[in-house]
Amino acid sequence: MSVSTFDPNKSMPVTFTDTAIKHLEQQVEQQDAVGIQFEVKESGCSGFKYLLELAFEVNDQDLKFSLSEKLNLYISPKVVPLIRGTNVDYIREGLNFRLEFNNPNATAICGCGESFTVEQQ
Repeated sequence: MSVSTFDPNKSMPVTFTDTAIKHLEQQVEQQDAVGIQFEVKESGCSGFKYLLELAFEVNDQDLKFSLSEKLNLYISPKVVPLIRGTNVDYIREGLNFRLEFNNPNATAICGCGESFTVEQQ
């Protein structure tokens, strides 16, 4: 009999649609980045703002997840409780496009959709 432990910080806290992954793969490849950094910053009228940025350097503290053979995702452990369960989609509407975040933890979203609130425990 073996004993294994479950570390919630090691399981994938967010998911991405196939269209979001393809879009992000292209961005990483074009800019020769090592992956995508997913952050949450205090900002906006609702409290927090999502940041998906190209990662050119890796912070040893960050959690690393492979979204595909071409795309690595880096997340700071401190933001995992704010984003756990979030699904990220890439939406095209005519000539416009955006990344859309569906976060089940968000208790409020500002009118422009730029920031969100999470009840922290």
